[in-house]
Amino acid sequence: MRSLTTFFVLLVVFTAPGSLAHAQGTEPASKTDGSVSVAATKEEVNQLRSEVAAQRKTIEELKALVEKLAAGKATDNSSAQIRPVADAASVEANALPVNAPGQGTVHLMNSVLVQPDPAALAALVDQAQPAAAPKKDAPVTAGWNGEHFFIRSADGQFSISPYGYVDNDYRAYKGDGAPADTFVLRRARFGFQGNYGSHFDFALLTDAASTSGSVVRDVYLNVRIRREFQFQAGQFKVPFAQETGMGATNLDFVERGFQSMLYPSAASAFRSPGIAIHGDIDGGVVQYWVGAFNGKGYAQVNTTNQPEVIGRLRFYPWRKSKSDWLKGLAFGGSADRGRSRGLSADLSFSGNLPGGVYNFFPQFRINGPIQRYNGELTYIKSRFALRGEFDQLNMSRNNVGSEQVGGLGFLSLPSITAKAWNVSATYLLTGEKQPENGTPRVRHPLFGPDTPGGQGHGWGAWGVGFRYMGIHANEPGANLLNYYTPGFVPTFDYHTDEVTMGLTWYPNYWVKYQVNLGIDQLKDPSTIGAVPQNYYVVLQQLQFRF
Repeated sequence: MRSLTTFFVLLVVFTAPGSLAHAQGTEPASKTDGSVSVAATKEEVNQLRSEVAAQRKTIEELKALVEKLAAGKATDNSSAQIRPVADAASVEANALPVNAPGQGTVHLMNSVLVQPDPAALAALVDQAQPAAAPKKDAPVTAGWNGEHFFIRSADGQFSISPYGYVDNDYRAYKGDGAPADTFVLRRARFGFQGNYGSHFDFALLTDAASTSGSVVRDVYLNVRIRREFQFQAGQFKVPFAQETGMGATNLDFVERGFQSMLYPSAASAFRSPGIAIHGDIDGGVVQYWVGAFNGKGYAQVNTTNQPEVIGRLRFYPWRKSKSDWLKGLAFGGSADRGRSRGLSADLSFSGNLPGGVYNFFPQFRINGPIQRYNGELTYIKSRFALRGEFDQLNMSRNNVGSEQVGGLGFLSLPSITAKAWNVSATYLLTGEKQPENGTPRVRHPLFGPDTPGGQGHGWGAWGVGFRYMGIHANEPGANLLNYYTPGFVPTFDYHTDEVTMGLTWYPNYWVKYQVNLGIDQLKDPSTIGAVPQNYYVVLQQLQFRF
């Protein structure tokens, strides 16, 4: 702007003297006697002097105005622009000569104030400022968020995280007929989880340690329409009972309780293809799940025309309370109804204990409706947690026959019933807060990266636990005393329980080591030749996750 102002002022300054000189060197208009009139020449000189003085005054006013406009340019891009009416060439072409007829004086072309031309103004601004560099797309971000590695799109709408965990066990047994001591790769699960936008979550989880069935554990899409209303479809854990909702990395003990033997799809890590609607109401004061599943395990098709329907409710009545004694209390229950098919060789639940100590109850052919019921309780206060659960299972045996050679193949027998319970208490010795379904925030890790929110290194986090659990199953017998199909169906009515004491050590937030001592009390052996006795089992598990 200042360069334009300087150019304009110089143009006016040099134009005015040139015009004056041209006028003074021109002959006067009257030439009758061949001499120059002195009076006429003085008159013209005086007139030119007065015009030059006026021009100088105009120049000073214009210069002041230009400087004022230049100072206000930064705040008002629509400021007026000072420019000549025409360029020098047009002035020379259109100006009349001083000695033209009827022109006794010299006329100097004045500059005028006009409104700026937008296109020209934009061009001047572009010339005054360097061209902006072309905008580049923001790069994709990746890193560690304190829990998992992640890759996130530049706009934050898409993210994906690899995750997984490995459980390496050593198991030692003592008792008649107990298994041999052994190392076991209990789990080796790897997968991805992430989100797309603010409404879609997805997960894929496989198990490299799977010895039977599909290696795929989870593969689903969850649509969060609202927090109170979400829709999930694919293959995932059935929403039944308390321990199903806890991840394998968050268990208080090495193995789940006896009640998990009665859960739906227990033989396939509690997973089944299906759909579910769930949500949190009033900030989680009420939680609900309703779903329909095949109920046959990993990626299996259904064998009946009736899906397995499961519903679960969980209440936190004082979740928003300021009282630490009440806000950690939760209770709820679940219900399940499905159907088995004898022609598909469906069998009753497996009686093999989670720790693999022994099989306390045989399996039988079943056919017809299946019902499950559950009640659960959780109480957490600071470093202390108390959990309890009770489960009931009924499996029909309609038209299954006498199960003996020559017996009637379509004879209905009494239903198989089973019930199980589990009560556990845990306490963190090093002061960390007990999470409901997660890993404690280790305050002072022994090694490795600092825990999110950690306070330097130390001996890690330590916890102790105690659990009492039991299971009872009954298969009523029947006498087939008739002429055509004589036979006898024996009765099985067995019970076993276990007392478990556990020690848990978290060297850091991502590594866990557990030692459990279990005393299994076999009341009524189902194996021929076995006698009631106690079995002792020591389970050790080293787990690391990412």
